[in-house]
Amino acid sequence: MHPILGRIAIGFVLFLILFPTLTCQIYIIWPWYGRELSVELITLLLPFNVLAVSLLWNYYLCIVTDPGEVPVGWKPDTQSSEGYEVKRLTGCPRFCRTCEKFKPPRSHHCKQCNRCVLRMDHHCPWTNNCIGHFNYGHFIRFLFYVDITCSYHLAMISYRVMAASGRRYYDEPTGAELIFIILNYVFAVPVILVVGAFSLYHFHSLLGNTTTIEGWEKDKAAMLRRHGKIEEVKFPYNLGVRRNIASILGNNPLLWCCPTVPPGTGLKYQLSVADEHHNWPPRDPTLANQLPFKLPDSPWTYENGDVNPDLRPSNGQLRGVNGNRHKSSQDPVSVLPPYHPDYEDPGVNAHPGRPYSPDSDSDYSEEGYSGAVRVRRGSEGYEVRPVNREQMFQEYVQDQINEAGRYQVYEPEHTLESDEDFEEDEFVEDSNELSGEIRDVGTISDDDVPLALQ
Repeated sequence: MHPILGRIAIGFVLFLILFPTLTCQIYIIWPWYGRELSVELITLLLPFNVLAVSLLWNYYLCIVTDPGEVPVGWKPDTQSSEGYEVKRLTGCPRFCRTCEKFKPPRSHHCKQCNRCVLRMDHHCPWTNNCIGHFNYGHFIRFLFYVDITCSYHLAMISYRVMAASGRRYYDEPTGAELIFIILNYVFAVPVILVVGAFSLYHFHSLLGNTTTIEGWEKDKAAMLRRHGKIEEVKFPYNLGVRRNIASILGNNPLLWCCPTVPPGTGLKYQLSVADEHHNWPPRDPTLANQLPFKLPDSPWTYENGDVNPDLRPSNGQLRGVNGNRHKSSQDPVSVLPPYHPDYEDPGVNAHPGRPYSPDSDSDYSEEGYSGAVRVRRGSEGYEVRPVNREQMFQEYVQDQINEAGRYQVYEPEHTLESDEDFEEDEFVEDSNELSGEIRDVGTISDDDVPLALQ
């Protein structure tokens, strides 16, 4: 989350806390008691203010307390009997490729904080911080005080409304009091419903010593167990209710509601199962043959992992003359319509394929008519070369005529040079004689000139 958005979220939470806390005392309870200090008023407001201060103090600790980070150079002690977490695929200690550090048990990488967090539960946008090993106890106390403070607040407001519903005229609220009573209900009721449901989930996780991420892993393991893929697996960190709470809030129950430092360093946790390198969460057995993920040495690779420095297409299969991949021989389809002169039976491979190459996609073939539509693959899709149908028909007819033994061509014998040459010479002589006669005759009218000469 952006730092500015995180600060806006924190300001919004503070507004939700301070507005009902202050307005209910100044504009509702104080006028109700006649604006005079009394023992009854102090007895009513003192516990409420203590709860409100504890709520704000734990919220502040959630924001400023570092959840815990993996120390530089830390490595798991594989010889220790306390156990260590391993990868599901390789069985080696967990390692973060982003931080380039080994991962302690129950730690995970947070993309928002860009680091590995010890015993990471979740990244809370309302605190603009990760909830981990060192501030999870403050987070639990914060939720607890929100529930208690909102309940106390609603009890005071409801008691004032019940008093106003009586017959005593001097207990009737003023207009300002009525407005703030409505506003306090609007603020407090949604908060206690939403935060209350969230608190119940985290209180249940506290009793089972489970984080939010581990809760998802337990749900997945339960699903595999229901499907019969794995046997029942015990959660390795469940030490019992008493010890689970003590691992977060401390060993002294009297100090569970007070801000304290959680026990331990966050690098090792006591296990409930005697397993030196437990495999949690359990892996789906159907993925047992899956090869471990390995980054290629070069970023330019084919699908099969071969180096591809020239960025050539990886689908170098044979293509037909129309640019499409060959279809199986079981379902042949002709690219030409049945009425086309070169149409053949689809079962016969009339046009064998040619190997695909990048050069063939750039230009059209300059050959003559070959009986197939020329197609090239451009940057915006497939392009079809325009076909001159008249030329194609003439070439087809000429090919049929030139086929040996198909037609008998009649070629007549000529005794004269040619009939056309003879007729042409006779026409030239008649024209010369006619032009000489016209010159001999002087001036003649247009009516005397033959129509053909006009």
